[in-house]
Amino acid sequence: MARATVVRANGSVALRDGAVRLAVVADTHSAPHPRAAELLRAARPDAILHAGDIGDVSVLRELEQVAPVLAVRGNVDGRGGLPDELTIDLVDDRGGVALRLFMTHIAVYGPKLRGEAAKAAHAQKASLVVCGHSHVPFIGVDKGLTIFNPGSIGPRRFHLPIVFGLMDLRDGRLAMQHVSCETGARWEP
Repeated sequence: MARATVVRANGSVALRDGAVRLAVVADTHSAPHPRAAELLRAARPDAILHAGDIGDVSVLRELEQVAPVLAVRGNVDGRGGLPDELTIDLVDDRGGVALRLFMTHIAVYGPKLRGEAAKAAHAQKASLVVCGHSHVPFIGVDKGLTIFNPGSIGPRRFHLPIVFGLMDLRDGRLAMQHVSCETGARWEP
């Protein structure tokens, strides 16, 4: 049975039947991997989060063909109307917040959360920080917050993988993983 998911301009995503799947991408730099759209479509996300360094805005239009998109501006993006940060509520069937996440482009320094990102996330009462910038796929915990960097689906940087993230929230439990754009399989370090 198909779920109708509502993504609102204020940054909330409505869960249906207690579940939601978000695809998380970053650092497309105007050139997403050729298989990115196919793999994202196959993942069947309810919404796509783009954590910045979009490049050409046509990338967002292409992603919107897969699912509704919420995006923040990265350091290579012009001012163009995108926010520098976004607080996103995953709202359950009763209207309560099942999960609040804070998304910004630059939030980590290595495996550590930068002080200003942690302060902003805590001020928004978020429990999860989604970021990009480093191109390094990462799931961790620091300063009382879970951190999720989806890596990059854009041009390869150094020897880093070309990956995107999936976040599944079901019955109050959050699962996160990375998917390789080159193999289509789950990516692990």
